[in-house]
Amino acid sequence: MCVNDIICSGAKPLFFLDYIACGRNIPEKIAAIVSGVAEGCVQADCSLVGGETAEHPGMMPEEEYDLAGFTVGVVDKEKILSNETMVAGDVIIALPSTGVHSNGFSLVRKIFDLENNPDVLKKTFDGMDKPLGEALLAPTKIYVKPVLKVLEEVQVKGISHITGGGFYENIPRSLPEGCCAKIKKSDVRVLPIFDLIAREGSVPERDMFNTFNMGVGMVLTVPAEQADKALEILHANGEPEAYRLGVIAEGEGVELC
Repeated sequence: MCVNDIICSGAKPLFFLDYIACGRNIPEKIAAIVSGVAEGCVQADCSLVGGETAEHPGMMPEEEYDLAGFTVGVVDKEKILSNETMVAGDVIIALPSTGVHSNGFSLVRKIFDLENNPDVLKKTFDGMDKPLGEALLAPTKIYVKPVLKVLEEVQVKGISHITGGGFYENIPRSLPEGCCAKIKKSDVRVLPIFDLIAREGSVPERDMFNTFNMGVGMVLTVPAEQADKALEILHANGEPEAYRLGVIAEGEGVELC
């Protein structure tokens, strides 16, 4: 999530540090956690340069842990992304997510009553090709390498990382005053996990788009005449399913129609 955040400014991640708090330091578990962090750093092409492990017996249950971290990146001042030239007609490109990513789990736990019904994680619901637990634990996709490739050759006017707050809170972060993101709901390639969450929890459509990424992990805004080139670069660099999501129009915020 950290590296996805900083590429929204056009920065390349340089290094990452982690912090692990646990109830009991179980070496094999800590090693597994750190190996996952290291894999994320490989995907982001940055270095894992250190970290901290804190053991809290009596304050945390022995089997629980909390993982945090931060990243540092670099971008030339003149290359920091600016939305000043964004205009109506610019194209919004979607980079698909792998699932829930790292947001909305409080609502997910409530909908499926995981505290009282943990076995539901083993169930494969209609429309799903894997058990619920596996679908929810799909690793967050890291978009660093393909996005940096696009930045080398295309005039990217804005990038939004779709995290907590969904479409309605995240996309406007990259929009200037007077511009809105116009998106047809039928054009959003919603993943089955979100259809399941909406159905099982009777969650209103607006709340779904205001909580989850709905299958869109990141959006890039580019000039209309460069949209095909941007998609070509993305398709050739690990994002074969990237697609046109919508356009910039006059207005404010996000218009889902």
